[in-house]
Amino acid sequence: MKNFFSKLYRFSSSWTGTIIIVLALIFFVAQSFVIPSGSMKRTLLIGDFLFAKKFSYGIPTPTLPWLELPLLPDFNHNGHLIEGPRPKREDIVIFRYPKNYKIHYVKRCVAVGGDEILYADKKLLIHFHEGDAYIKAHYPAAKIKKLRGKLWVENPYKEKYPGIQYAPEGEPIFNILLKYYAYNKKIDVVPVYVEGLDAPVYKMGSEVINALYAKVDKDHYYMIGDNRDNSNDSRFWGSVPYSLIVGKPWLIYMSIEHRSYDRVRNGDKFGNGRDRQSLKRVCGDIPIDSPECKKLWDKQRFTVRWGRVGRLIDTLQHEEPIE
Repeated sequence: MKNFFSKLYRFSSSWTGTIIIVLALIFFVAQSFVIPSGSMKRTLLIGDFLFAKKFSYGIPTPTLPWLELPLLPDFNHNGHLIEGPRPKREDIVIFRYPKNYKIHYVKRCVAVGGDEILYADKKLLIHFHEGDAYIKAHYPAAKIKKLRGKLWVENPYKEKYPGIQYAPEGEPIFNILLKYYAYNKKIDVVPVYVEGLDAPVYKMGSEVINALYAKVDKDHYYMIGDNRDNSNDSRFWGSVPYSLIVGKPWLIYMSIEHRSYDRVRNGDKFGNGRDRQSLKRVCGDIPIDSPECKKLWDKQRFTVRWGRVGRLIDTLQHEEPIE
């Protein structure tokens, strides 16, 4: 036994052994990710560096890091070398973007297969597939609405997770979704009019609508960013199949505010990534488009958010956001 451990130590100390061990950890245990966008703000922030547990929902089929090329065939035809438990409602999940396998996204799972969704301006309503009796048993009457002959829960997770917000940086996302639908109908939600729903009414041609509807497919998961007015998510491109589920965020090991003043003020050429809330937080009463505000932002740029470092995401998400 002593001889075995001696050989194992020599192997792990070699370059070959080190590479194999590191790859094994990345494939099967944990992988590092960085939050690149503000879709999960205020729960997860741009510049959060985190470890994700790769075994939370089974073991995904290993891929070569950075190139994202599969190293093994998909033996089980579900994207996983070892099948595991499925994501649950409320989980924050890392998954592969359905339109590009090489890109990872992180969102909150708000609904699972069989659930129905109504999205109105500043409201997310869900009819859980377990039925009305389940809804009555698990949610307070104040959050339950009877619409379309069944019960729906309005914003079921908002009070539990303080980071969830409706705060558009530009045009409200409900309006953007309506425009997408009007132009080419390549979104996942369908415009409907729901009698009795307390929501603004819009005209689409000859139709009147006040909500967007979707039903989640079996073994699929509806992913929406906590920053609900500024998130490219399932409302645009649909629910996520289990085959694309990668893991669950676990621990923030570093958090740095690295964005430039221009990036925060204006976003990219499409306005994506604009974060004027953060500018207002830093600049206070000073106008955000002033040289004084730019100086204040540049002064605190590249600072470490020490209050987030070393924090478990499962506990951090229940607290008032640390920005």
